[in-house]
Amino acid sequence: MSDLEHTLPECPVARFLTVLDGPWATLIVRDLLTGPKRFTELRTGLPGISPKTLSSRLQRFVRTGLVTRTAYAEIPPRVVYELTPAGARLEVVLDTMAAWAEQDLPRIG
Repeated sequence: MSDLEHTLPECPVARFLTVLDGPWATLIVRDLLTGPKRFTELRTGLPGISPKTLSSRLQRFVRTGLVTRTAYAEIPPRVVYELTPAGARLEVVLDTMAAWAEQDLPRIG
């Protein structure tokens, strides 16, 4: 059992927030909803994210079963990240968050 599994709370909402901690985690899922991506594609789509943060979030998603990591034995090496069925089911969550923000949060500026 991984360290993450030992630290996941009983409460489902708290468990969700533990795995999808911070804005980068949600935005990574959003970008992967359009299909498999390489690390550099994800970095390009998420201006401002550091390689360390992206790597950390992807590792956590792989450990929790939200993302698969496929390494191809090529030169240069190629690694592709893709949502699992469990990760893809987050689309409804993100759609609901977006609808709520559109309806209930005023735009600033």
